[in-house]
Amino acid sequence: MRLTQFRFLLNISSKRLFCSEVAATSKRTFDNKKFHQISNHKMASSQFDLNPLPDFIQERIKLWDKLKAEYDASIAAKESEPIEITLPDGKKFDAKSWRTTPFEIAEKISKGLAEAAVIAKVNGDVWDLDRPFEESSTLQLLKFDDDEAKQVFWHSSAHLLGEAMERFCGGHLCYGPPIQDGFYYDMWHENKTINPDNFAGIENIMNVAVKEKQNFERLEVSKENLLEMFKYNEFKVRILKEKVTTPTTTVYRCGPLIDLCRGPHVRHTGKIKAFSITKTSASYWEGKADAESLQRVYGISFPDSKQLKEWKRLQEEAAKRDHRKLGREQDLFFFHQLSPGSCFWYPKGAHIYNKLVDFVRKQYRRRGFTEVITPNMYNKKLWETSGHWEHYSEDMFKVEVEKEEFGLKPMNCPGHCLMFGHQPHTYNELPFRFADFGVLHRNEMSGALTGLTRVRRFQQDDAHIFCRRDQIADEIAGCLDFLEYAYEKVFGFTFKLNLSTRPEGFLGDIETWDKAEADLTNALNATGRKWVLNPGDGAFYGPKIDITIQDALKRNFQCATIQLDFQLPNRFDLSYFDEKGEKQRPVMIHRAVLGSVERMTAILTESYGGKWPFWLSPRQCKIITVHDSMKEYAKSVKKQIFDAGFEVEYDEICSDTMNKQVRNAQLAQFNFILVLGAKEMENNTVNVRTRDNAVRGEVPIGKLLEKFRRFADEYVADTEKAEEWA
Repeated sequence: MRLTQFRFLLNISSKRLFCSEVAATSKRTFDNKKFHQISNHKMASSQFDLNPLPDFIQERIKLWDKLKAEYDASIAAKESEPIEITLPDGKKFDAKSWRTTPFEIAEKISKGLAEAAVIAKVNGDVWDLDRPFEESSTLQLLKFDDDEAKQVFWHSSAHLLGEAMERFCGGHLCYGPPIQDGFYYDMWHENKTINPDNFAGIENIMNVAVKEKQNFERLEVSKENLLEMFKYNEFKVRILKEKVTTPTTTVYRCGPLIDLCRGPHVRHTGKIKAFSITKTSASYWEGKADAESLQRVYGISFPDSKQLKEWKRLQEEAAKRDHRKLGREQDLFFFHQLSPGSCFWYPKGAHIYNKLVDFVRKQYRRRGFTEVITPNMYNKKLWETSGHWEHYSEDMFKVEVEKEEFGLKPMNCPGHCLMFGHQPHTYNELPFRFADFGVLHRNEMSGALTGLTRVRRFQQDDAHIFCRRDQIADEIAGCLDFLEYAYEKVFGFTFKLNLSTRPEGFLGDIETWDKAEADLTNALNATGRKWVLNPGDGAFYGPKIDITIQDALKRNFQCATIQLDFQLPNRFDLSYFDEKGEKQRPVMIHRAVLGSVERMTAILTESYGGKWPFWLSPRQCKIITVHDSMKEYAKSVKKQIFDAGFEVEYDEICSDTMNKQVRNAQLAQFNFILVLGAKEMENNTVNVRTRDNAVRGEVPIGKLLEKFRRFADEYVADTEKAEEWA
């Protein structure tokens, strides 16, 4: 027997042992063969299915079948009326309410479009392709390349994973949402864990379900019936009792899985053609460390195998570029258990950090921002005034001083409100643009800390603009221009814009919100860029523009934000005097470009792969001599470069050959290697070569420094290319 065959049998055996142990914790079970006969939905079995399956699956389906029959009858009894469906290009289709579906309209347009569509958008809301229209509507058909469609696709994939997890080990499902890059499902089962050895078995069950093309079916059910349907699962019962405030809510079914869900979903599991389980980890119910411990299984999926293959390639590249790995290799930073979530920056890492801050500072000066310095710690009365004590105090570090409670600041905005309110202001002084690099602290859970991307101690390029309402549009336009310059022209990112409008439970009057949303809309339109509307996704205190960047590995990150705030000026009773001498309330704009400097450093490290552009690089040039007789000349060259403000290194004592020194410097990602020989010493020049081993030849030191200054001042991205040295 071959070793691979032996390993396969061993995995199956260990899996069966695992499943039988889990099944033993579930007293009520039933025979799989009997299940296939009883269920109205025939289900193909997998060799990895638990045998017997938990009895709750059969009971859940029995109640579903009864309720679904009643629901279908009620829909069939509804009177159907002629309606009109309008596409984005204005084209119209005749349809019937409660009968015609978006998929049927898509088929009339094109069979290919119907098959490629992931989800519909009806009157601005995402909608199942097989769910009938209820009235005359607008219709959009979204493919996988649309962000909303991706989220739906991954949500459906989470249900597919949940089905397989139930069939594999019989635990109790908790939450299973889409995330930025894939999906996960949390499951509880007593004293058991899912490990990588189990992935093949779970994926096998998922494959069986995909081949079945199980329909995703939607059903609106009363809370009472749902409590009966999920009585076996205390987590679902908690959700129903604590989160569901309406008499009814929706559940979705695919195959034997039925779960609480708002939807919508893809038409059937056959749409999920390529997927992979990526990892597993421990989690807590609703993220609370004192709650039940759960098993979390992560996955990724795509409509075809080519996309999955490309994703895996990018993941391999991302692992090579992991900022934690490169941070160690390049001596940039480290973390220590004695101060979790707080970064220790080595000199070369501090160089990058400070260069990013300097870049923003220069832009502040050009764009009319003034930098301020504010305290790190405030009495809790400040946070009570701002509202953060009620909503955010659990995430703050608190300390008692002379029987008064204080909190380390997690954000700068309340302190800036104190600054604005400390002196009287007139209308012609506005706008005030306060910028602050103050240290912030947030009490993140230790398990959530992740390198530089999730920390407890950090700094932001935080700024707050206090302006009149008639100045909002211009200020927002200025913020967007700053973003475009930084992200595209300097860092080389692409970015997307989203406008999030007033949510339920918003504060303030509708008229003010309408005006603010119109100002943001006009500012976005003025950019000439495509942007997406996210209705109801704004903050409770004002609408906002969310900015998502895409790095070199095609990963999306949200760093920058622009938010209008009408509430903090009210809470702090801020005012200015208008031209009539009457008090008026200013509007506050929160904005950041980098976000946190720590997180942006992580993103740039991975996007550049450690090959820093010259202006950011902590290793700009390395001097290497052909012979020891050039030492004094090398020290002279080093001093000239150092005095000009650039990073330069020279090893006076080195036993390596010149070729090895050059190679080591290239591997260390020095932008330029300056080789000095007798000819260069005689001519007062250096011989320049790049980290990619391109030779740029003999260059006078004066000209070298001129180029270095231009590279740094103009933030030149690719300083090594030939035309930069012509």
